[in-house]
Amino acid sequence: MKITRIRIYRPKRLNRTFNQSDMVVTVETDAGLMGIGEGGTRDTLEQCADMLIGEDPGRIQHLWQMLYRGWFYPAGREKLHALGALDLALWDLKGKALDAPVYDLLGGLTRDYVECYSTGYPRQGSLAETAQACIKAGFRAFRTSVGDSPDGVFDARRQIDLAVEKCQVIRDAIGDRGEWSIDFHTRLDLADAVRLCGLLEPLNPLFVEDPLRSENPGALVALRPQVKAPIAVGEQFGDRWDINELIENHLIDYTRVTLPNVGGITEMVKIAALCETHYVGMIPHFTGPISVAALVHVMGSQPVPALMEIGGAAPKLPAHLKQASTFRDGKLWPVDLPGLGVEFDPSGADLISEITERSAPIPMYRRPDGSITNW
Repeated sequence: MKITRIRIYRPKRLNRTFNQSDMVVTVETDAGLMGIGEGGTRDTLEQCADMLIGEDPGRIQHLWQMLYRGWFYPAGREKLHALGALDLALWDLKGKALDAPVYDLLGGLTRDYVECYSTGYPRQGSLAETAQACIKAGFRAFRTSVGDSPDGVFDARRQIDLAVEKCQVIRDAIGDRGEWSIDFHTRLDLADAVRLCGLLEPLNPLFVEDPLRSENPGALVALRPQVKAPIAVGEQFGDRWDINELIENHLIDYTRVTLPNVGGITEMVKIAALCETHYVGMIPHFTGPISVAALVHVMGSQPVPALMEIGGAAPKLPAHLKQASTFRDGKLWPVDLPGLGVEFDPSGADLISEITERSAPIPMYRRPDGSITNW
């Protein structure tokens, strides 16, 4: 099989909440098979797609190295989004070629379903009633956050007091056996993060998310010894080199890295192995619907402690998809369909680019055995 065409689509309804790409890519072959992925921007997708034309889609590890190490500059997080989108499509295509779900290609299922927690669960009256409804719906945990300021002014000390009050209400509502978590949203400085973690520890949070800004991961060296609550970090990160030292030095308890942001399934599995080695769990941030479907395959096949974030009460199926993930009872369930189990409807998206030829040779070196090294 050879890759003959890659198409890039922009969904008609975009996610305006945060800058997570909703682009859809399709990778087509001379055997008539097509894989579907999600992520990237037009320019990064076009550069990566150009490198894949004429290649064997089954050599996913090799193609990942080529996309990541091709050209001169190392891949930044923006390029990783595009690489991840194409990697999802390659795994989807491989599953279809072998008539097997991707989780089977990754070694088979290690769990019956993937537990979820809800971000922004629809209000059911009071905060206490909303938390109770979330747990009753089958979610593992209810998530809250350090508060938003309607006037745009963030008074950290006041927000800490309000957060503690909210979390006490939640703990009382769901009882000692219920689970809850809180997202600091990287809004606090070190001293305030330490203070809030200390105040919340008696309420036994499942985890504290993003206690500090993500630009300097090394700052967690100062935070970790002062905090007993489990720490979850990584939703703003890319590949394993963004987070490996946090895992290896036990500065976090859960990674939040996700698809396609890390560079796809190929990279996510390597991060999962790193997590297993160091007894760190994985709680991927929710992204687009194709990526959520892909995350079920990865999390469903890895032996690490796993939990997935869901926005609202259930994942929403957009107009450009006829089938994505299967969600019920607050959980995501594996789908026994070839590939990722996603069905794309092009009528719900706009075709914005089509790549069928390589525009130029890529400067690249190979070792004597044919494997790729840096140029």
